[in-house]
Amino acid sequence: MAGLAPPTTAAATATATALPVPPKKTEDEKVDYLNLPCPIPYEEIHREAFMSLKPELFEGMRFDFTKGLNQKFSLSHSVSMGPMEIPAQSAETIKIPTANYEFGANFIDPKLMLFGRILTDGRLNARVKCDLSDNLTLKANAQLTNEPHMSHGMVNFDYKGRDFRTQFQLGNGALFGASYIQSVSSHLSLGGEVFWAGQHRKSGIGYAARYNTDKMVATGQIASTGMVALSYVQKVSEKVSLASDFTYNYMSRDVISSLGYDYILRQCRLRGKIDSNGCVAAFLEERLNMGVNFILSAEIDHRKKDYKFGFGLTVGE
Repeated sequence: MAGLAPPTTAAATATATALPVPPKKTEDEKVDYLNLPCPIPYEEIHREAFMSLKPELFEGMRFDFTKGLNQKFSLSHSVSMGPMEIPAQSAETIKIPTANYEFGANFIDPKLMLFGRILTDGRLNARVKCDLSDNLTLKANAQLTNEPHMSHGMVNFDYKGRDFRTQFQLGNGALFGASYIQSVSSHLSLGGEVFWAGQHRKSGIGYAARYNTDKMVATGQIASTGMVALSYVQKVSEKVSLASDFTYNYMSRDVISSLGYDYILRQCRLRGKIDSNGCVAAFLEERLNMGVNFILSAEIDHRKKDYKFGFGLTVGE
């Protein structure tokens, strides 16, 4: 025992450093109700779920080309070929082949955005977004067609407060609407909406709640029209998220639920879903080169025995 030397100061320090240090307990942060975050617009409370569960599925072939003339102005060309479904009294789906060409013009400025589209079948679409001030935004969209009573227009006024948002809508057919959403905590926001459709003599009121964190988003919505909608999105990682939704109409007794995923890879993005009606869908966007994207779309409806497949190419940003 006499030959054993006491541990040196360096060794003792290394031993102490290797021992785990218990974390310090911190008190829960208090909510500052005078400095709450501004919520997202009422009409976008299901935004994360829609990204995974409702991709832009199509059937046939599609080619989109966008050419920028300068920093603010660009032209777009789009060609699509594929079948179009027509309503039928039987359970079978009736499709007829169609082809369309669409020409568009875009003007993008920090405070003003203009989009115009015209198709070979005579339809004309236009959208406007203008920031009237730092808090007030004007949005307008219109569609003109050759078919009687099918043209429509809508004007929205969006006001963004410090911890709330409100929106007023005016549309043809004596359509009036208003919505309001308020942050009640750092993660929870509550809102409501009202509308009146004078042409159809219908009115309604609805309520919504949204709870979001860095890892999940849960929303719920109910309206006097009979609609009940629930959605949940879980962020598994920075590249993978899972989503589910449930929609029920207590007047028509229609109900549907779906489960989907969103997987972002280095060069592509894959989204898919399956619903309670037996419909399975997948949507793939792959970046081939700078400004060149390849698109694949597939949807299978086992109940209706309807199978859809589409592919496309997008050139330009």
